[in-house]
Amino acid sequence: MIKVLVVGGGAAGMFAAIFAAYNGNEVHIFEKNEKLGKKLFITGKGRCNITNASDMETLFSSVVTNSKFLYSSFYGYTNQDVIEFFERIGVNTKIERGNRVFPVSDHSSDVIAGLTRELQQLGVEIHLHTAVKKVVGKERFEYIELQKGTRIEGDVCIVATGGFSYQTTGSTGDGYRFAKELGHQVTGILPALVPLTIKEWYAKELQGLSLRNVKATIYDEKKKLYDDFGEMLFTHYGVSGPLMLSASSYIGNILKEKELKLVIDLKPALTSEQLDQRVLRDFEENMNKSFKNAIGKLFPTKLIPIMLELSGIDPDKKVNLISKEERQQFVLLIKNFTMTITGLRDFNEAIITKGGISVKEVNPSTMESKLVKGLYFAGEVLDLDALTGGFNLQIAWSTGYAAGNSICDWNK
Repeated sequence: MIKVLVVGGGAAGMFAAIFAAYNGNEVHIFEKNEKLGKKLFITGKGRCNITNASDMETLFSSVVTNSKFLYSSFYGYTNQDVIEFFERIGVNTKIERGNRVFPVSDHSSDVIAGLTRELQQLGVEIHLHTAVKKVVGKERFEYIELQKGTRIEGDVCIVATGGFSYQTTGSTGDGYRFAKELGHQVTGILPALVPLTIKEWYAKELQGLSLRNVKATIYDEKKKLYDDFGEMLFTHYGVSGPLMLSASSYIGNILKEKELKLVIDLKPALTSEQLDQRVLRDFEENMNKSFKNAIGKLFPTKLIPIMLELSGIDPDKKVNLISKEERQQFVLLIKNFTMTITGLRDFNEAIITKGGISVKEVNPSTMESKLVKGLYFAGEVLDLDALTGGFNLQIAWSTGYAAGNSICDWNK
């Protein structure tokens, strides 16, 4: 029987432990928190977006960093496998908008409870309040050393310590340190799926405003870095919401060096010509009204004073006196509502971490280190990240499965 030590009791760690135990191994989880799955508890706003039920092409295209590395693990344990697993352990699921998969109960605690039950039924030993200080090995894994100095020997170690985001859940970068000490390369890390800070005064004025079905494009001077449709939210420091969180994963590295331009198309369903006709129609219906009283149907209330100011048109000007050029400039503003992105918010607000242990030094089929035999990595500690919508948890499940399931013929 192989003795498997799993460092970290999050999504990837629990999954790795379960599948290592299915193969008849002696499995121990070491978790520094008072309970398992602390970060899992808050995912999906506490509902736990387990995975995404889209086709494989969508899964791969939603991975921002090192998607090719995940080919073996995504096909080895698919999103459908994940759904079937949770159904089997008594966590019924449902599919919502964007193919997001949630527990029917809408409670992440049910997902954690299901995983914990499975671990206990398999006889996995769970060591809570147990922080690992060191993972030791040279050409092969030897032992872990606990914070209190206790040494625990094992045949195999799976490092599933998470990233550097939501540090209150215990993701404090321990795995990066373990990997470096064992000779692995760790890339620079950045907050990802994180809100963006905006320079312009009007972002703060719009705090709390949510815009749906808008198009966002981000430019580095003339070079387009990102564009997509979706929902965004204004905050006291800038912008957030699904559209902006996804954008952050593509632009973080560049934002370290320079500011970027964010252009919002507030009416993407209309061409400029169609929008001009729409504005003209509104003006004709309100021809004796002032400009400020004629655009109420175009925007949410909170946005109106900002659009008035940026338009450069006198708010009290009667709409029948507004020139064609002024109107077309106004249309241009609606299609190109522009702001300056100055940076990312910090790791405390990031859903995930971009960067991590270099996947070049990890076997993509088994998650075993190419440098240290018997050492495995799973989940967010690796240099892998994806968009919102259940894709990051799919990475955790698939890599956790690959690590745990491969420890059946490890001694052969």
